[in-house]
Amino acid sequence: MSSLTTRAPAKINLTLHVLGRRPEDGYHVLESLVAFASTSDVLTLEPGADLGLAVSGPTAGPAGPTEDNLVLRAARHLAARLPGLRHGAFRLHKRLPVAAGIGGGSSDAAGALRLLARLNGVAIDDPAVVDAARATGADVPVCLEPRARMMRGAGEEVGGPLGLASLPAVLINPGVPVPTAPVFKALGLKVGDRLDGAEHPAIAGGLDADALLGLIAPARNDLEAPALTVAPVIGDALAALRAQAGCRLARMSGSGATVFALFADRHAAMRAARTLRAANPGWWVAATLLR
Repeated sequence: MSSLTTRAPAKINLTLHVLGRRPEDGYHVLESLVAFASTSDVLTLEPGADLGLAVSGPTAGPAGPTEDNLVLRAARHLAARLPGLRHGAFRLHKRLPVAAGIGGGSSDAAGALRLLARLNGVAIDDPAVVDAARATGADVPVCLEPRARMMRGAGEEVGGPLGLASLPAVLINPGVPVPTAPVFKALGLKVGDRLDGAEHPAIAGGLDADALLGLIAPARNDLEAPALTVAPVIGDALAALRAQAGCRLARMSGSGATVFALFADRHAAMRAARTLRAANPGWWVAATLLR
């Protein structure tokens, strides 16, 4: 069989409510509306006898040791659940920033599972694939089929695709990696605690951009304030987005440091991206569509 290729798109948390910490395992319980960007890494699988991975691209260096990459972890987890699994050599072209709150590594891992499922004639919702995704990382299950949907719990509860309208957006990463653990530590929840705040809005399928914006604008990312104490430059990136013509909403994604803004149309997003790149040459800036 010839090589197989898939995109591994950036995962954007349009909302992220932290409900508390579970007493049974200490995990933070989340409720989040997730969408996926047209901006992505690219993963290719060359079928063969030996499992391997080669990483290239502009953000390959910060991606860390190849042997610890989530692509290989996901492949090994699936092989342990499906004896005789066919695999091969992966090539990952890394374009998304690392430790950036956009699930780049998780999306790469989900891409690996999609390619292995395709190679082996296994459905993407096969229990072995879903279990391998959960074993690989909390954000991997929601990335298996990258379409807008709700995720809840510690990432294990994934809703169905919502079919939302495409949202023109600009993503900014100000070049500072932000590991998740310090942000949750700064949030300060003890095991068994609950976090007060308005309930997450109910999101129906098929909403147009205006209706969706009306629902998510009063929502929030509860990790934004603690992330600002870890990386204050996030505030600079948010301010830069909010100053752009046509910006309708600006918010942080995940645990940071990537922030996003939704725009009235694609032209406004592209103009804003050009302006922001020129003013901040050290930042990663991408005009994109979220869907």
